[in-house]
Amino acid sequence: MARETVTTLKEKKAREEKITMVTAYDYPSARLAEEAGIDMILVGDSLAMAVLGHETTLPVTMDEMIYHTKAVVRGAANTFVVGDMPFLSYHRSREDAVTNAGRFLQEAGAQAVKLEGGQEKLDVIKAIISAGIPVLGHLGLTPQSVHQMGGYKVQGKEKEQAERLLLDAKLLEEAGVFALVLECIPAPLAQVISRSLTIPTIGIGAGPQCDGQVLVWHDLLGITQNMKPRFVKRYADLYTHILQALKAYKDEVQSGKFPAEEHCFGMNSAFLPKLY
Repeated sequence: MARETVTTLKEKKAREEKITMVTAYDYPSARLAEEAGIDMILVGDSLAMAVLGHETTLPVTMDEMIYHTKAVVRGAANTFVVGDMPFLSYHRSREDAVTNAGRFLQEAGAQAVKLEGGQEKLDVIKAIISAGIPVLGHLGLTPQSVHQMGGYKVQGKEKEQAERLLLDAKLLEEAGVFALVLECIPAPLAQVISRSLTIPTIGIGAGPQCDGQVLVWHDLLGITQNMKPRFVKRYADLYTHILQALKAYKDEVQSGKFPAEEHCFGMNSAFLPKLY
């Protein structure tokens, strides 16, 4: 399977061919995503919540993101991998932003980075792109600003906010982002934004008119149980299946049923050491 590029992704939009994207955080997940033919993998800062057990995305560090991106790239050598720039990795200065973005490509082997924000991040985005690093934009609900937004809320429901999001999207396209994630915005607004741009839009909680969709690995596979956003569709219930398997393993070990003869290795009894 040939890896997607920023050019082929744009061509998919022109052909009205939907783009598929999932998050992944480790080698086996990435291998499965690639084998399934998923177009893009995002090593999201959602790692903080889905894998590391934090309540928000804010605590995850650059080193943790690089570590997990390396594992994903090893598992999906032929898939377009995007590294998500974590909180404070691009907020202090353009120099910091370019250096940190470059780590995703140079150290981890990703093909692009993602960062949140609109007009207020244009200088940073332009600096990263000028360094030859493709950027995936992100508008709407931006989890790194969760405290500023007052929680995980749908964005763009009011006229002024909707107009701001549309303007931000156009400015990000002009700045050179190759695609744009739209998170938790009304479906009609996402449709207007998608039709206003020549670059692809990737929706998460933004309706079916986006040019592609992304879901978090643990959500779509039904691994997480404590939270299910409205926009998530669970394609499996792995939590239940895994829990049942672990309980069966525990029961068989305790009862002596496992390991059975077929799980053991034999040897010539003449070579057995004597007991004293």
